[in-house]
Amino acid sequence: HLRIASPPLRFPCFYGIDFQTTSELFAANHSVAEMRDLLAVESLGFLSTQGLEESVGLSATAPNGGLCVAYFTGQYPAPLDDYAFALDKEVASLKVNVAEVSA
Repeated sequence: HLRIASPPLRFPCFYGIDFQTTSELFAANHSVAEMRDLLAVESLGFLSTQGLEESVGLSATAPNGGLCVAYFTGQYPAPLDDYAFALDKEVASLKVNVAEVSA
């Protein structure tokens, strides 16, 4: 059994962490079931976005930005400008269902 203490990273970071494409992210390219099989574990679980917010005591909707959860949800707190087109193209080609992100 494997539990990850964060939600799955499925979306790139444009705010300073060096992963700018979905191709670099394991969870962007595999469902939870596929990741479980590839990792050879009986079960795989992730912390929910809500659980993350509660554990650190910050909200993604707090004034002045709060906690950035864009890497988990795909909802960025500011316009992506030059990156928006490339991100839209990548998200359209993701192997996993983006709706699974909130699961």
